[in-house]
Amino acid sequence: MAKRIAYLGPQGTFTEDAALLHDKTAQLIPFPSIPAVAVAVVSGMAEEGVVAIENSLEGSVTDTLDLLIHESGVFIRKELVLPIEHYLLVKPGTEAGGVKVLYSHPQALGQCRNVIERCFPKVNVVAALSNAAAVEEMMVSTHPAAAIGTRRAAEIYSAEILARGIQDKASNVTRFVVLALTDHPPTGSDKTSLCFSFADDRPGVLCEVLQKFAERNINLAKIESRPSKESLGRYIFLIDIEGHHDDSLVSEVLKQVREVTSLFKVFGSYPRYTA
Repeated sequence: MAKRIAYLGPQGTFTEDAALLHDKTAQLIPFPSIPAVAVAVVSGMAEEGVVAIENSLEGSVTDTLDLLIHESGVFIRKELVLPIEHYLLVKPGTEAGGVKVLYSHPQALGQCRNVIERCFPKVNVVAALSNAAAVEEMMVSTHPAAAIGTRRAAEIYSAEILARGIQDKASNVTRFVVLALTDHPPTGSDKTSLCFSFADDRPGVLCEVLQKFAERNINLAKIESRPSKESLGRYIFLIDIEGHHDDSLVSEVLKQVREVTSLFKVFGSYPRYTA
């Protein structure tokens, strides 16, 4: 029986492309939101789930970060990096000058800001749950409309391509993660993602934690913060480090960090992506 993989749907999203890159033989099951993908994995509807976590132009996907921070039951098992090319799609016969409504996922809006501001400054922009959903909504719109979507979405919904490569930077890429009930065993070339916060805000408290990694020559691949959602000014720090949580040095420093933080959570260890 083929592996079941949940992904942010419907068909025609970049996440579907990432899921196919991960496993072409799997049964792909679309879900309407990132939290729904996680629920599918936890409940057993799917063995794995694929979601976006970071874009090279717009930064982190906050829905995925909040899911990892505040929800339990899923771990990062793998990461994938996919080049992102956005297409401007319309109903066949629609002219760019007549477009009144533009449908798009919020991430795509940010990645295609230049084209939107310069070519469609007065168009009503409507957020969609995914790039594929944007194309689907555009095709049934009663107003002259356009959508930012994928080439596959254009094929699925019989949309006409007005322009391709409309993202602000040609080097646009998105990092996806594979969610599962367990993370990945050590491979020798791994990454670990985690988060932590502090009960007391005092000078140097973050520096003290980061110094623990530096003292053991453990490289930080990424660091950022997210609001704790508890009170204004309280933040949760998220970092990616090189190494697996089962490595002796990494295990030692993670234990020390756990002891000096009020919230500590490892999202998973997994193989580092290589092109």
